[in-house]
Amino acid sequence: MAAEGTNATNGVPQGWRTRFRAAWQALTGEASAADRAVPPPVSAVAVISDGAVIDAVIGGIPAPTIVIDRDGKVLAFNAPAAAIAPALRPAEPALITLRMPEVVDAIRRVSTTGESQRVEYYQRVPVERWFEVFVAPAALPSGEAKTARELLVMTFHDLTPLRRVEEMRADFVANASHELRTPLAALSGFIETLQGPARDDVAARERFLGIMRSQAARMARLIDDLLSLSRIELNAHLRPNTPVDLAPIVRQVVDGLQPLARERDVEIRIDTPPASLTVLGDRDELVRAIENLVENALKYGASGKGVDIALSRGVVRDGTEEARIVVRDYGPGIAPEHLPRLTERFYRVDVAGSRAQGGTGLGLALVKHVLNRHGGRLAIESAPGAGATFTLHLPLRPAAVG
Repeated sequence: MAAEGTNATNGVPQGWRTRFRAAWQALTGEASAADRAVPPPVSAVAVISDGAVIDAVIGGIPAPTIVIDRDGKVLAFNAPAAAIAPALRPAEPALITLRMPEVVDAIRRVSTTGESQRVEYYQRVPVERWFEVFVAPAALPSGEAKTARELLVMTFHDLTPLRRVEEMRADFVANASHELRTPLAALSGFIETLQGPARDDVAARERFLGIMRSQAARMARLIDDLLSLSRIELNAHLRPNTPVDLAPIVRQVVDGLQPLARERDVEIRIDTPPASLTVLGDRDELVRAIENLVENALKYGASGKGVDIALSRGVVRDGTEEARIVVRDYGPGIAPEHLPRLTERFYRVDVAGSRAQGGTGLGLALVKHVLNRHGGRLAIESAPGAGATFTLHLPLRPAAVG
């Protein structure tokens, strides 16, 4: 048969000759001239330029990353690195571009010792930020055998959130201890007076006991607010899923604060829609948030002799609907420079006035955290002499939209 073809001289099929030759070459390690003419496979690194390889690698790193050579020139950097160091340019000296003494010193130490370095630095402009920087030597294999290109790789880690949390915790402890120390000192002083010089002074005893009672109530309110704030922060990552109608909550808060309103000679006016506005929320937390706003309006806006509370339906920019609770007073108002800081813990516009009113400095911070947990937000508008308006924005329950 001639299906495989035959050799004219010896009659051996051509296909078998090819197979025999391949087997013999496999056993002896020999290669034909044609096989030797085929070049061996070339590595990808040899085909692709070093710069392309570096760009491809660091481009997928989420942390800011910069690669420089041993001469200190910038070879590559990713987008996050360009965001924190806009002056970066390829082939330019990194020591000039990176105007951070700590980082520059670390680069020099790595170039001298060949050992990895870790440093921290603080950036003041355009905003305050803290960074942790790792500088490590690296070797990029080149296309030639037994050669490598020596590089330095810098990675930046943003420590700003951690530092801010540390500062907030330190401020919180300092403020809380200060707020508790004042009434405790007052109580201790009055007790000592009653046990000593005023032991038999009936009028002084009655007056001191009244002050002691108010100081004890102040400590109780402070501890209550601290515990409430801690509970809310503990569950901040858990969104409430219980349907809550807001109108009954508003009426409950107003009914509970009517004695304070009569004491301050302030009229509370309520405007609620006929249809219910239902949100997914924690009823107790929402009561506490609305109560804080209305109580503040009664205490600090009493000179206006009126507080308006309006509950309505609104539309967000993305088209979704929300519930809005507006609490407005007609008191002295708040200066613009204070508005951004009103929700900070223990921040007060008028420290003496706030303490005289029994405020703890935690009310608006608690309101903000309640709204954050419910996926809402707080808006504040005010001007000196024009009163203040606090608006709670809460997303409506999906079934309640439409």
